[in-house]
Amino acid sequence: MTQETLEKIKKLRLLGMARTYETSLENNKLAHLSADELITMLVEAEWDDRMNRNIERRLRNARFRYQSCMESIDYQSDRNLERNQIMRLAECSFIKRHENIIITGSTGIGKSYLATALGHQACTHGYKVYYANLGKLFSRLKMGKADGSYLREISKIERQDLLIIDDFGLVPIDNQSRSALMEIVEDRHKKSSMIITSQLPVNCWHEVIGEKTIADAILDRIVHDAHRIELRGESLRKTRDRQKNMEIMN
Repeated sequence: MTQETLEKIKKLRLLGMARTYETSLENNKLAHLSADELITMLVEAEWDDRMNRNIERRLRNARFRYQSCMESIDYQSDRNLERNQIMRLAECSFIKRHENIIITGSTGIGKSYLATALGHQACTHGYKVYYANLGKLFSRLKMGKADGSYLREISKIERQDLLIIDDFGLVPIDNQSRSALMEIVEDRHKKSSMIITSQLPVNCWHEVIGEKTIADAILDRIVHDAHRIELRGESLRKTRDRQKNMEIMN
């Protein structure tokens, strides 16, 4: 009967419950559990399994460029990174309030890593996240205009609770890209959140976007009330490379 029950659980695709039930059978653990304890154990196993699979699916769909986590963030004093601020952002209440985060700093300082860590955190909190390098995103949208997939791509971006735009300002923004950016920002304004990273300080973004009227509209929706993180210090890549060279020499 127990094997027949296990097969039925598997056919119902209660995978977490099935694994726990099977393990308990092998370990002869069921004999020591009351009915209430058994039900609790199986339901919790199924719940945890589904939550973990949902997180894994959201992480895959986010298409993160880096593997990063909150625990690995470097809070060196010269980085101008306040632990309390990051811990508050890690609670993801900024997404509930539809607020944005702007992370600026020189190349290699850890902007993308920090943005991705916050994105990972959002996935674990149940939010849909999408990571995009801005230059590659513009290229995809231009291809979408040619092959008819533009509206589908824009709709996909709009459905995300958190959009991470990496490397803002590294590529020129032409008229078509400017219109696409305006559409994305307008769709998300007061409805969902963005994290934007850039090597350029915010006061240079107006010039990067060009066309004053559109630039004003975009920046007003992005920058107003955004959480600002301005990273400083030496490139972490250079620091790691120097440490590796020293280890090799020693």
